[in-house]
Amino acid sequence: MAEKSRRGDQLVISNRRARHEYFIEESFECGIVLVGSEVKSIRGGRANLQDAYARIDDGEVWLMGMHVSPYEFSRGDVDPLRRRKLLLHHREIEQLLRATETKGQTLVPLRVYFKDGRAKVELAIAKGKHHYDKRQSLAERDAKRETERALKGMRDG
Repeated sequence: MAEKSRRGDQLVISNRRARHEYFIEESFECGIVLVGSEVKSIRGGRANLQDAYARIDDGEVWLMGMHVSPYEFSRGDVDPLRRRKLLLHHREIEQLLRATETKGQTLVPLRVYFKDGRAKVELAIAKGKHHYDKRQSLAERDAKRETERALKGMRDG
């Protein structure tokens, strides 16, 4: 039991572009159904969330567009872009369904990580940013960086 608590979370893949392209409103932790060789590939960091999104079909949540490179030592052939089922509680799925019915809301995967040896996906309800929102976010980030640089210069000098 002590070994599990020592392992903790291990971040494998992150969708950095999602935070630039969308306003993140709420996020959920969900399990993902994978084939054994996919788990090995994801542990090795050989997956991509760049064009991934989630969709709700018949009361089930599916992750689409996540590319998992085939594991080089596996025997079976698995489609790298196949849709993968996400595991959530029924009331969470209903909450996601209500949120996505609102215009402009979508489901975006933010990161894939391992928690106690199991693959997890952080799924977010997100709203797309306009071009001027992206420019404003970049300006805020640059201003914050400049202030930190100036403060560091004052401390060191």
